Amino acid sequence: MKHVRLVAVATALLLTTTACGSGFDDNKGGSAQQGSGAADLKILIASSGDAETKAVTEAAAAWASGSGNKATVTPAQDIVQQLGQAFAGSTPPDVFYVDAARFADYASVGALEPYASKVSDLDDFYPSLRQAFTYDGKVYCVPKDSSTLALEINTALWQQAGLTDADVPKNWDQLTAVARKLQAKGIVPLAIGDTRDRIGAFLVQNGGWWTSPDGKQATADTPANEAALTYVQGLLKDGLAKFPKQLDTGWGGEAFGKGKAAMTIEGNWIKGAMKADFPTVKYTVHELPAGPTGTKGTLSFTQCWGIAAKSRYKAQAIKFVEAMTAVDQQLQFATAYGVMPSRQSAQAQYTAKFPEDAPFIAGAAYGHGPVNAPKMDSVLADLDTGLQGLATSTPKAVLQRFDKNAKTALGG
Repeated sequence: MKHVRLVAVATALLLTTTACGSGFDDNKGGSAQQGSGAADLKILIASSGDAETKAVTEAAAAWASGSGNKATVTPAQDIVQQLGQAFAGSTPPDVFYVDAARFADYASVGALEPYASKVSDLDDFYPSLRQAFTYDGKVYCVPKDSSTLALEINTALWQQAGLTDADVPKNWDQLTAVARKLQAKGIVPLAIGDTRDRIGAFLVQNGGWWTSPDGKQATADTPANEAALTYVQGLLKDGLAKFPKQLDTGWGGEAFGKGKAAMTIEGNWIKGAMKADFPTVKYTVHELPAGPTGTKGTLSFTQCWGIAAKSRYKAQAIKFVEAMTAVDQQLQFATAYGVMPSRQSAQAQYTAKFPEDAPFIAGAAYGHGPVNAPKMDSVLADLDTGLQGLATSTPKAVLQRFDKNAKTALGG
C-alpha cells in the first residue's frame, strides 16, 4: 500500500543547512569536485521489502561488475529522515530514491543534481512522470517506476447484485447507478481512502487540481473542483461510498479484500496485498470512471533516481541510473517486485506479460502526480483533515481553506 510519509524533520534540516550558508545552491551545475577513475557509489533506497532490496542489489552489482565501478545499496529505515540528516551533514549518498511528493523540497534547496537532460531518450518517460520531477521548468531526475489508481470490482459481490461486465461504470453517472443497485442488495458499494491521494482523482476527472502545473499557485477554489468534491460528498452522504475506517479497516484494499465493499479505488500495489492476504477473492480491474465531460483521470505515484548535487561521481551515477531505467531492467524489476515501468516503450511488453494490469498501465498516460511544491507538508496534512470530514462539511470551504494555506506556504 502506498502512503506518503510526511516527516517534517527532513525539510527543517535542509532549510537549516541552507540558511547557515552550507547549503547546495552553490553546487548547482556540478561544482562539486568530481572523482576520476572508478566510482564508489553509495545508493540509498526506500525498499518495499526483501524482493525489491534483492532485485536492486543484484542489478547494481551487475552494473558495477560490467563498468568497473563499485555500487553499495543500502535499504533505508526512514529515507526521509536519513536523507535530511545526510544533506545537513554534507554527506549524502550519491544516488537515492526521491518520492514525487518530497521532490520539490529537495530541489528547492539545491540538494539534487539536475541531470535528466543528460539521460538518453528522456522523452521516452511518461510526460506526467517527468512533470512530477520538474522544478522551475527543469526536469531534475528520471522516474524509476510508476503506480496508478484504478477501480477494483469484487466479482462475487458484483454478481450477487445482478450486475455483469456491461455494468462496469465508465463515468460518474454510471458509478452512481451501479452503486445504488449494490446498496439495494445490502452491499456497501465503494470503499475509498479518505485523503487527497484517492479523492484527488475526482478533481482530475473534472479537469481540476489543487495547484497550478508549475506548483507555484493555489488553484483549489474553482467550480470544477467544487463540483468534484460535491459529487464525492454525495456518495458519502448517501452511503454509496465509505471511508475504510467506517468499515473497521485500515485502507481500501483491506475493506475490499474482506468483502466489506464491492468496489475500491487503489493502485497496482493491491495485487500483492490481495495475493498475500486475500488469495481466494476474485476481482477485476478497470480504469477509473471518467468525469462529466468524458475526461479520464487518475493519480500517479512515482519515485525518481535522485543524484546528490554534492556527489563526486555524477557522471558515473548518471550511467548507473540509465542502466537501472533501461527497458529490460525495468521489466526485470516489474517481475521481481511488482512495479510498472516508467518508460513508454516498455508498455507493450509489460502489458503482454501482465495483461491483468492493463488498466493501471493505461492510466500512466493520463495520470496526475502529487502536488509539486516545497514547504507544503502542513498544508497538505490540513487538506486531508478537511477531506476526512467531507460528508458533513462544505466542499467550497475545504477548497478555500487549502488555497489560503497554500498561498501562505508558496509565498503569496
